[in-house]
Amino acid sequence: MALWWQESGQELHRSFLTGERSAREIAQAALARVAAVDTSLGAFLTVMAEPMLAQAADQDRRREAGGPLGRLAGVPVAVKDNLATRGVVTTAGSALLANWAPPYSATVVERLLAADALILGKTNLDEFAMGSSTEHSAFRKTVNPHRADLVPGGSSGGSAAAVAAGMAPVALGSETGGSVRQPAAYCGAVGLKPTYGRISRYGLVAFASSLDQVGPLGRTVGDVAELLAVIAGVDPADPSTVDEPVPDYGEHLARGATGLRVAMPAELREGVDPALSARCADALRTLATAGAVVKEVRLPHLAAALATYYVIAPAEASSNLARFDGVRYGVRQPGGDDLVEMYRQTRGRGFGPEVKRRIMIGTYALSAGYVDAFYLQAQRLRRLLEEDFARAFTEADLLLSPTTPSLPFAFGEKSADPLAMYANDALTLPANLVGVPALSVPAGKSGGLPVGVQLMARPWQEGLLFQAGQVLEDHFGAMPPVTPGEREPGHD
Repeated sequence: MALWWQESGQELHRSFLTGERSAREIAQAALARVAAVDTSLGAFLTVMAEPMLAQAADQDRRREAGGPLGRLAGVPVAVKDNLATRGVVTTAGSALLANWAPPYSATVVERLLAADALILGKTNLDEFAMGSSTEHSAFRKTVNPHRADLVPGGSSGGSAAAVAAGMAPVALGSETGGSVRQPAAYCGAVGLKPTYGRISRYGLVAFASSLDQVGPLGRTVGDVAELLAVIAGVDPADPSTVDEPVPDYGEHLARGATGLRVAMPAELREGVDPALSARCADALRTLATAGAVVKEVRLPHLAAALATYYVIAPAEASSNLARFDGVRYGVRQPGGDDLVEMYRQTRGRGFGPEVKRRIMIGTYALSAGYVDAFYLQAQRLRRLLEEDFARAFTEADLLLSPTTPSLPFAFGEKSADPLAMYANDALTLPANLVGVPALSVPAGKSGGLPVGVQLMARPWQEGLLFQAGQVLEDHFGAMPPVTPGEREPGHD
């Protein structure tokens, strides 16, 4: 029998249902794994040991009694710490929320619990999900499990690292411009950004409301498909969700690539590390060999996507983060007798440098005299990008590209150059701007570091992503979990 942390979530679920393992054994093993590796990794901000063991005991009792069990029974799940968990501190990676224990849970967390997931804990992130390296957390640094001197990506770096290091087979992250897919690529995990409106955002600490989405991560395409099936669907608490049927995504995994039309637009290959381009070419050949039809499409306005995103996202952030004032919740700093001074002290000390930078950029873009030149112009460019993608998807079912323009970088390498840092999201953020689903799948390694290949589809076609993603996983192999400090063989 394989070590539990080398197994997928689906394998753990089956081993629990058959009685090969108890839920308590799985929960205890997950907690032991966290204790063994997370001191050096830094993936978790809060470990929910007692609630997890209580959930496991309940599942064991129900299994013995022949009672009903959910789709994720016996499966440890890590949750990004910007998703509300009732009675458990939810920090969003910010000192300003260091003591905030919400009185409610996010809809996705409630759906995990309803499916009998074993919630292991809350994972580290860039403050308020603003970052591409998890260097901007107010509490700790998360390192890449493959090399401790490299970033794990961000902002869902804690979730991706937890999956890659075998602490949990699946996790939840969130996306605004690539914050699930980019760390998935850097850590060697599978990461999905769903169609905008597919998953409820209720209980997600807002960054940019027209871009934010919750997204699943896992070591296998099948696990991510299963997790999406559990958390997807319309939610009355979130009016941005759409009452679109949620299919059985598992049915797509064995369909292969025959007849799929796949394109790798030239605009998504510009400025990319040649080693990553080579892996993408291999992925395209793999799909063609499996029966896909390779197409040519263009995305003429893609060059404007990065600038468009970094006007819209900060503008929405400056509005959303206005609620963090030390009055309603969170840490309040003393500010004398003046209310305005209390606001200034609370926000000045509570927000980190990157959050302040984005609030100032966004406030400037929305200010009188500049809103037409910046924010409204960015919205016009966003519409042109939507039209580009809509045309492309009349000719192709899937668009393929590298997930990131380069391999994982060293801590501090880009933190002094915001523009260089923002460019890490150049290939992922277009999907957020236009609202389409996108999947990052490991495509082996280059120089000992994971490489991610990205697939994008038209809205509501996550099933096609899983269909092609499974073909790529069968070719490249699922990335095995790593123990920090140990060199993993193969996958080069």
